[in-house]
Amino acid sequence: MTATGVRAHARIVARPDGRGGTALPVLDGEGPLALRRTRASGGEARVMVVGAMSGPLGGDRFLLDARVEEGARLHVGSAAATIALPGQAKGEARYDVRLDVADGGELHWLPEQLISAGGSDLYVTTRAELGAGARLVLREEQVLGRFGEEPGRLTSRLTVRVAGRTVLDQELSCGPGAPGGWDGPAVLAGHRSVGQLVVIRPEFAGQPPAARMLGESAALVPLAGPAVLVSAVAPDALGLRRLLDEALTLLAQGAPLNGT
Repeated sequence: MTATGVRAHARIVARPDGRGGTALPVLDGEGPLALRRTRASGGEARVMVVGAMSGPLGGDRFLLDARVEEGARLHVGSAAATIALPGQAKGEARYDVRLDVADGGELHWLPEQLISAGGSDLYVTTRAELGAGARLVLREEQVLGRFGEEPGRLTSRLTVRVAGRTVLDQELSCGPGAPGGWDGPAVLAGHRSVGQLVVIRPEFAGQPPAARMLGESAALVPLAGPAVLVSAVAPDALGLRRLLDEALTLLAQGAPLNGT
């Protein structure tokens, strides 16, 4: 820890083990970003991010890198929600996630919610680089404030590239000091939980799911290339998770979403 906050860097590398499974030759976490391997499922390796300290706090800088090599399968979750809190150090906190999935690799990135507590200031970025034949399921969920609490300032940027082509680059800023309108009918409409689900599969390039509403507060939109984005808002974290889980189930079924 420094006068300007905590610096932490965690790294994961997944590669085939030659026996039909996935090895983790690099599983290196530090400080608040502790990594634990959990029981594998089939040929998929599973990793849990365990928060060993509070945060991110003001002035903290967290970086998490994950690389999935060709033929490997990796599932990453977190043991609990991440809570952005105000800290003694001045300035915003940053939490950067960098994902790299090679052609023929598969990554499920499914952390728990990020909660923006009152008085906090966090800028979080997620950048995913995928090969042409890579597969990805990525879920992001943000909750604005704890129960009965006004939120802090939260800015979230999500960028996804497939075979060097940008298929998604979006940023949302909420809370005190954010651009006007973030809580209006065109953005959150008074809701306090917002989330995205990105699903990338090579077969979507030839037969993408059709754009459609999923209930009153979620929408599915095909992106350029083999990618789909589901965006949702909800009054609370439980409702948001339910919407995104239902969308993922429908995408797995395929037929109900292809417009035929």
